[in-house]
Amino acid sequence: MPSLLIADDHPLFRAALRGAAKDAVADLDVHEAETLEGVLARLDAEPGIDLVLLDLHMPGNHGLAGLAAIRAQHPGVAVVVVSANDDPRVIRRALDHGAAGYLPKSTGLDDLRHAIRSVLALEQWLPATLRAAVNGAPSTPGDSALAARLASLSPQQFRVLALVAEGLLNKQIADRLDIQERTVKSHLSAIFERLGVRNRTQASVILRELELSDPSRQME
Repeated sequence: MPSLLIADDHPLFRAALRGAAKDAVADLDVHEAETLEGVLARLDAEPGIDLVLLDLHMPGNHGLAGLAAIRAQHPGVAVVVVSANDDPRVIRRALDHGAAGYLPKSTGLDDLRHAIRSVLALEQWLPATLRAAVNGAPSTPGDSALAARLASLSPQQFRVLALVAEGLLNKQIADRLDIQERTVKSHLSAIFERLGVRNRTQASVILRELELSDPSRQME
């Protein structure tokens, strides 16, 4: 039985996605999460999830960092990014960081169903109206290399990196992850080497570079 996780903080949009998914695939097992922390916890608890529909700007996720976290910690799970942002350059970046598809929130129900079926069939999916623009959009310099470096981190190393980016000290990270402080230091040494950085400030900048503005908030 295929399994889907809908990751969005808007109940009405989650309901629309759930309905489209149920129509698209028979006997689909559907889960939901409202925050990035909830997404990662559900993926830990449900290793059989095949596909995540990930809101680009849900609590805890402000751009491509959430996508990078899922790809690093659960590389076998396909991720389709869902966003009100339909800028071809942003879509190109999402694909370069490992997204299996991209769904603008303006997408109609027929396309939603088609997208879910396509990605579960191991195909990449983009809206027909945006394919030419996305294919013609230049990749952001360094994105592919950065995606590869982030993917080289172990799940625990990525968790440490994310907490470093939040500004936590080694002892705080150790307490949060229930590990020894010396283990945190060991993880940091490996993180610095794999990311090609010298210190925690430079490592934090890497994740901040994945942040994107939310067009829905720019009008508030």
